[in-house]
Amino acid sequence: MARPRNFDEDSVLDAVADAFWTHGYDGVSTRDLVQYTGLTQPSLYNAFGDKRALFLRALDHYLEHTLRERIQRLESSLTPSRAITAFFREIVERSLSDEHRRGCMLVNAALGASPEDEAFRELIAEEMSLIRAFFERCMKAGLKSGDIDRVMSADAAATSLLAVLLGVRVLARVDPKPALLNGAVAPTLAMLKLPPLGLSSGKR
Repeated sequence: MARPRNFDEDSVLDAVADAFWTHGYDGVSTRDLVQYTGLTQPSLYNAFGDKRALFLRALDHYLEHTLRERIQRLESSLTPSRAITAFFREIVERSLSDEHRRGCMLVNAALGASPEDEAFRELIAEEMSLIRAFFERCMKAGLKSGDIDRVMSADAAATSLLAVLLGVRVLARVDPKPALLNGAVAPTLAMLKLPPLGLSSGKR
């Protein structure tokens, strides 16, 4: 009979995700994970597996409570055009409020992925496809209902929006200035005739 765990799994995964998000996969040592979680190395690895398995669990936990939650919430509560704009507004606001300039854990993982780790690259590509699919669903629904004017196909618009998102996430790590992030998003929203972000260029 398995022994019951004497820790809260969500809290531990929050701490592990914070460690990897802040320092990157290669920058996190076992000692770091022990310090962030308060658990011993045997407890961590017995519960979650090795460092790679722990990183993948933490990444999935991060995505479930950030990206996937945001998509579900916005898509179910707003019109298609406003859902897209709100998605970017939350990304920009989150980036500006992050004093540590961590960017997005998923994008950071993509940039640091080893060319030899095909399984990991496929996992990241799958998550990226979920973001693009959200944009495409919103565009198709908006075009059908008249909420969005037809400027280009939903497929092309979704790809363009994904590219803008990835660019914003990288900029947020190196130069998270309000005017720069707003300026990276605004032209594409305007081109697609979507609502503007509505953020002040001086907002922090």
